[in-house]
Amino acid sequence: MDTLLIVDDEVGIQRTIATVLTNETLRVVAARNGTEAVHVLREERPSVVLLDLRLGKESGWSVFNKLKEIDPKVLIIFITGHGNTDTAIESMKLGAFEYLVKPLDIEQLHQVVGQALKISKIMRSPAQMESHGIDETGSDRLIGNGTAMQSVCKQIGRVAPQDINVLILGESGTGKELVARAIYQHSRRSNGPFLAINCAAIPEPLLESDLFGHEKGAFTGAEKQRIGKFEQCHEGTIFLDEIGDMPIATQSKILRLLQDGQFQRVGGNQTIQVDVRVIAATHQNLERMIESGDFRGDLFYRLRGVTLQLPPLRSRIDDIAELSHYFLFRFNRQLGTNVQTISPECLERLRAYSWPGNIRELQAVLREAIIVSTGPTLLPEFLSIDVANHHLKSSESEAAPVLMDVSTWQDLGHFVEAACNDDAGNLYRSSMERFDAMLISFAMKHCNQNLGKTCELLGISRPTLNSKLRSMSRSPDLTIDHSK
Repeated sequence: MDTLLIVDDEVGIQRTIATVLTNETLRVVAARNGTEAVHVLREERPSVVLLDLRLGKESGWSVFNKLKEIDPKVLIIFITGHGNTDTAIESMKLGAFEYLVKPLDIEQLHQVVGQALKISKIMRSPAQMESHGIDETGSDRLIGNGTAMQSVCKQIGRVAPQDINVLILGESGTGKELVARAIYQHSRRSNGPFLAINCAAIPEPLLESDLFGHEKGAFTGAEKQRIGKFEQCHEGTIFLDEIGDMPIATQSKILRLLQDGQFQRVGGNQTIQVDVRVIAATHQNLERMIESGDFRGDLFYRLRGVTLQLPPLRSRIDDIAELSHYFLFRFNRQLGTNVQTISPECLERLRAYSWPGNIRELQAVLREAIIVSTGPTLLPEFLSIDVANHHLKSSESEAAPVLMDVSTWQDLGHFVEAACNDDAGNLYRSSMERFDAMLISFAMKHCNQNLGKTCELLGISRPTLNSKLRSMSRSPDLTIDHSK
């Protein structure tokens, strides 16, 4: 259960807010002054604090500093009956989560407190990079002992302490927000705020206001001044998910912020200075969007201080078992079920599937399977039809794999040299795809197209080989000629 602390010297206001906000998931405690607030914070560890700016002769700002010194991650919402533009700005500069004016709007109070509780949970829930045993706390984890995921974790470890912007690329459902949280939690800004914004989920007319805030009267419906996410995130980290869906006009404002650390609210003329680390993510090909004029090239280069490429789940077949058992544990806790194991046949079906929806799809399939299962073991018949029957299609395709035309090892050298001269991007990935195609081609020829013997020669599992064959057969640039 979450805890919220109200710090106000008026008992009537304490009781009113407590009555409005208390429910089965939120407990409300109160303090009348700074001394009581410090004591309650130490004892109760609230996630969010509603703090009056005037506590008799005591300043709410001084209490703010004391509370932040004890718990840097506590989110504090200022409330006051004597509000003006200057106090709002100073409050946000100080690092407040939000600023509300009395008499409080109940709907706005619920909305702001709910958002603060959600963000507090994200900030305090570790995105762990270790994978030793089952995590009993239920926190999110980056799972995988395979080469691809371990490489990502190493990159996170190198990038997180550096105060530079990060661009995360990968298909939908590969865990880009989890990686962003891991970077934040292992960074020097881990005691500052963390906000995640999905640029594709917010209507275009509202996105700029959400990010930069607006002044009263800036547009129809702007009845009061609003502080945007960048101001709320001062000295913290903001995660811009699906940055490829951001309108060009908003991109221009983001570019100025990255260059100068400055922006103006919608409808305002005051320049605001902020210090924010930006982590952006997208599943789209931004370089192609730049060519088509849908994304700014200068913004792209500002965002990619470092680029992390997340592998799709079909390239992480060796991690399927660990991921599946981890989700089994998590969903048992959430659903109150008691499915204890996954049968070898069920795991084989999971490994054989191509997972176009990546980890998000794996979660959905396992959640549904756990709900409909009738015993302590997860069996293939509990899986969705697509996953359960995919092995039949795979078996048919194994009889005559259609692969790529990669001629000689010398050709690979020519490809790398040409790509370097052209300054082509993604050189490592495209070179490794060609290397895989050539190696598998020669191995299959040596083993007379026997997939079992090919796996033994290469030292990889059958699902891994099947996954590589499927990936290569989908590539328009590569085909393996078995006559070579």
